[in-house]
Amino acid sequence: MEKQDTSLFQAGSFDRGAGKLKEISWYLVKSLFFLTSIPYPSSFKKFLLILYGAKVGKSLYIRPRVNIHFPWKLRIGNYCWIGDRCEILNLEHVIFEDYVALAHDVYLAAASHDISSKSMQYANKPIYIESSVWIATRAFIGPGVRIKNNAVIGACCAIFKDVPENTVVTVNSNYNSFLRKITKP
Repeated sequence: MEKQDTSLFQAGSFDRGAGKLKEISWYLVKSLFFLTSIPYPSSFKKFLLILYGAKVGKSLYIRPRVNIHFPWKLRIGNYCWIGDRCEILNLEHVIFEDYVALAHDVYLAAASHDISSKSMQYANKPIYIESSVWIATRAFIGPGVRIKNNAVIGACCAIFKDVPENTVVTVNSNYNSFLRKITKP
């Protein structure tokens, strides 16, 4: 039986979407203004994201210590929230429609490795989050996932397949979930 051999891995074997100079300068900018606990204004961070190629709608609220790997592979709709310590590992595109809310410590991984590959080659796929989705604290969203309108992903969930519209997923639900009904203002 073959075994993995990490010495064969080629780190640059995907489209980074930008040149080295842009990537290095983004690393410095995110270290100063995004990864810090200093609460710089969301409007300033939105400006920096747009400067580096992100598409961002109206009224982004972004908390401190957020790690966005490639802003040029990020699209954020109107009135979205990104909580403290969120990680957006976007080796492929990550797209938020409008009214998306990420709580604290959410991890979006549009990147992975092929477990059948001896050299652990990348298996990156985009993530698409439709409108009015709420992703709760410490949830993990894997590559290639689409979360449909008005869904809720509960705290500490790990999501590896698409989530239907109006669905609430909890750690114990195993997708035997229930419909979301908004009944209060």
